[in-house]
Amino acid sequence: MKTHTTNYTNTLIEIAEDSPVSKAVIPVVKNEKKTIANYQFEKLSKKPLKYTSDELLFEIFVERNHISSSEFEEEKQKFFSKGQPCLRTSPLAKKNGFGIFHNEDSKIQLIPAESDDYKKILADDSIKKVKAMKSKK
Repeated sequence: MKTHTTNYTNTLIEIAEDSPVSKAVIPVVKNEKKTIANYQFEKLSKKPLKYTSDELLFEIFVERNHISSSEFEEEKQKFFSKGQPCLRTSPLAKKNGFGIFHNEDSKIQLIPAESDDYKKILADDSIKKVKAMKSKK
């Protein structure tokens, strides 16, 4: 069974061209139910450079779908047997003003668009840049 990945290496996912904000905005929980943005922000802000994109996406899938430890490996194989949307589709990069940096080990961290770190990474030619997906075509 083929395994797909969403990981990047030495890459910055820049905020989307049509992002409604130019500064990072922490996602708000709506109707007492966490959104994908809430899950991603919570994990990445507490533990930067802990997760690869694959690890983050699958961990959120497990939490949201209440996958038990006995189902974990089988569900992981099923999850990555299909292509999954990468973090270019993350609401954090599309709407909340966070760049998503993948280091040389594919570990990720959020970089607020208004920060000096974001500007330094943008200026660094050794780091690949890709834009987050636009919200509208």
